[in-house]
This record gives sequence, C-alpha cells and structure tokens, in this order.
Amino acid sequence: MRSIKVFHGTTEIAGQMGILSSALINKGHYSLGYNTFHSYLDYKDNLVNLDHETLKGTYEEILDSFDLFHFHYATTLCHDYSDLPELTRRNKKMIMHHWGNDVRFHDQARKNNPYVYTGDSPPNEVIHERLMKITPYIREAIVQDYEVYEYVKDYYEKVHVLPIAIDLKHFQPNYPSATKEKPLILHAPTNPDFKGTYFIEKSIEKLKEEYSFEYKRIEKMSHEEVINIYKDADIIIDQVLCGSYGLLSVESMALGKPVLTFIRPDLVSTFPSKIPIVNSNPDNLFQQVKKLLDNPVQRKELGMKGRQYVDKFHANDVVVNQLIDIYLNL
Repeated sequence: MRSIKVFHGTTEIAGQMGILSSALINKGHYSLGYNTFHSYLDYKDNLVNLDHETLKGTYEEILDSFDLFHFHYATTLCHDYSDLPELTRRNKKMIMHHWGNDVRFHDQARKNNPYVYTGDSPPNEVIHERLMKITPYIREAIVQDYEVYEYVKDYYEKVHVLPIAIDLKHFQPNYPSATKEKPLILHAPTNPDFKGTYFIEKSIEKLKEEYSFEYKRIEKMSHEEVINIYKDADIIIDQVLCGSYGLLSVESMALGKPVLTFIRPDLVSTFPSKIPIVNSNPDNLFQQVKKLLDNPVQRKELGMKGRQYVDKFHANDVVVNQLIDIYLNL
C-alpha cells in the first residue's frame, strides 16, 4: 500500500491529532497536525501550533502537500469553510472527526440524559448551519462513540465509530495498593460544569465524615504534569454528567486506576466489551465511591481490568489500523 500524506486540523482535542499522526507515521505514512486551539494542556507532539493568520499564509502550501484532510471538531482550514470546494476541485480525500461539544444538540442530549450539561456547545441552529456547510463536500465522519454518533448520523452518508487513541508507551500502570491506609481520590476537570465537579465535591464532603482519605482537584496544569500526579491516585473520578467516557478515563485506566464515570444505560451495550468503569451519576456517586473505599482489593482488580481494556481497544497501534481502513475506503 502506498504511503498517504495526511493533514490533521485545525483543533487539537485531547491530544488526538498528535497521537493519531504518531501512529500513522509508525505505519509508514506522513501525518501532521495544524492546531489553532491553544490551551494550558499544551499538546506538542506531531503538531504545528499556529494562529489563524499564519495558517492563512500557508494555505496554498498545505493544499499542495497533503493527499488526505482529516478535519476535527467541525473546523477546516477556513472559518467559513471556503476551502472545501477547492479541496473537492483538487480531488482531495476528506473526513470530519466530531468530538462531542461541537455537535451536541442541546434538546437531543437531554432526551436520553437527565444529567447532561451542554453549556459548552454552540446553539442548535449554529451546529446545524455548520453541518449544512460541511456535508455537501465531506460525506463521511468519525466519532468516538455512539453518544456523539446520534447527533451527526443524519447529516453524513457514513459515520464511523473509532475509539479514542492513546500511546501506551507513556503510561506505565501503577495499580492501587490494597494496603494503603489513606487512599488518594483525584478529579481533574477541564471544565467543572461539564464534568459535574459540584456533585463530585458534594459527595466527597459527605464521605469525609465517615472515611479517612485525601482528595485532590487538579486544574490548569499541562497534560504532562497531570499524568505524573495521576500515578499516585487510588481512585479517579472523571465525568458524571455527559453519559460517556473521554480521554481522562482512558488514561486513568491505562495507569491501572479504578475510574468513576457516567455511561448512559442505553449506551452501555454499544461499547466493544464490558467496560471496567464504575458507572456513576450524581444520584449514586456517593454510594459508588463508598464501595471502593470499603474495598481496596476491588480497587486493584478494577485497575488491572481497566489496563487490559485499554490495551485491547484504545492502544494507538490498534486504533490506527481501523483508521487506515476508513481512509482507504473513503
């Protein structure tokens, strides 16, 4: 199979442009991410971090240099999507990768989820308008799971479900010790409203009346710093409102930690295997954490199962084979 030159852009979400590029390079392809969205997470791998003006200046060069354009988060090379007719004219292959907040229609999200927070998503009409500009030119999309799938399935000819990818060489498992006197509970909200931090900390306060443990809330740190702190955790609480799991849950499982996240009941069966996540929402979170505090052996067992799950479904060398199949059939 001939080598493909893949452009990723223009919004780096959860390090995925860099991780997928790295995996594609390992398979003998050329891949690079151009990122115009900058945050304290400070992703750098296989990325050109630039602003919109600089991107505009390299527009022609980018069009000439790549065969396949893998766009992310409903963004393309131009704010108004005026690059799409030109890419079509040049017979470039294109695919759009939606990540959640870019397409989470507010009313639709609430239909199956009483807890969901959609304050990070644009108004419904803006989401619809963007999709209507994208889909005449880009006919296929990628999503990470069936929570996101539902929002875009009627707009595209085909929507592929591709799990979040993770580079396991950066994650050595450090399973919780069954004999630790004072367990450490961690929560790292990029957005406290979206993650349900209020409900999490309410449960933590209540648990402190009965148990001796340490609680840390981690914010505004680079991705690298955060991973170093996770290593010592005994329990990680991720997001209890969204209804599916994201990168933090995957990274926590990779580190061998038990993870608490809310998975919508109607979505549980859509994942490739039984997920070793402790399914927790604002109504049962107190009880779910309590069970883990009472049972250190279970914490370790869940950590081990989580690592196995990630090895099997989220390792970048597993995910990239599925991605290349998608590319070849575009």
